[in-house]
Amino acid sequence: MIDLKAYLARQAERCDAALERWVPLETTPPHTIHKAMRYSLFAGGKRVRPVLCMAAFEAVGSAREGIADAACTLEMIHTYSLIHDDLPALDNDDLRRGRPTNHKVFGEAMAILAGDSLLTLAFEVLGRLPYGGPLVAELARASGTVGGMIGGQVHDIEGERQTPTAELLDQIHRAKTGALLRCSLRMGALYAEATPEQLAALTAYGEHVGLAFQIVDDILDIEASPEELGKTPGKDEAQAKITFPAVYGLARSRQMAEAERLAAHAALAGFDAKAEPLRALADFIVQRKG
Repeated sequence: MIDLKAYLARQAERCDAALERWVPLETTPPHTIHKAMRYSLFAGGKRVRPVLCMAAFEAVGSAREGIADAACTLEMIHTYSLIHDDLPALDNDDLRRGRPTNHKVFGEAMAILAGDSLLTLAFEVLGRLPYGGPLVAELARASGTVGGMIGGQVHDIEGERQTPTAELLDQIHRAKTGALLRCSLRMGALYAEATPEQLAALTAYGEHVGLAFQIVDDILDIEASPEELGKTPGKDEAQAKITFPAVYGLARSRQMAEAERLAAHAALAGFDAKAEPLRALADFIVQRKG
């Protein structure tokens, strides 16, 4: 039985060490932009995406070095998306990861530039890694407009105050949240030179985990406290967002999250004990409280 808490802490430390290697210090000119980047990047996130990437790499097994550097680019992209998501033009939130949002501290212009800078830096890092080349297109696609994170955000914005439907919900969340989570698994597998069968299995795992993650996020927006959530709860309902509880109700949403957890486990049937962290992570994603 894996000690998931210790595993998460250890992998988060590896991710943070990689981020420290790549992100300019606050003392590097221009100071304000680097301070803004680091403010959000080191605000205490769980590093779920980099951890999934490193866990997929371990499940395949490889002697290649540099996986933590590759994985940390996922946190750069994720944090950039959060900074921009919180802006007044989008979700207009004042709280993220338990502290004031980036634009509340540094102003809207600097927050936009901080997000832009993290996005740009992610691809610089991959471009500099000896085995990072194949991951560039993978990360760009997952972050982009066709089936990627930005496309999902567009559907989310345009879906506000529309009648919630299962089709629109699926369209939003498979792209907005699911794409980057699925990409995390694929990047780890590709970096480890996975076989086609291993890549397909880890991609399927990523699909199920990504959907479970969003379902639970939607539930927590209703049930969790600001302290548990690290951001303002109730925003989805206030903005008439299309969410799983809005379409299916809370009870059915919980059942769906559990079904995705079990499907994620099933996707890993061909892997040995090296995939145990991934199995534990699927449980954690569904059972978390914040």
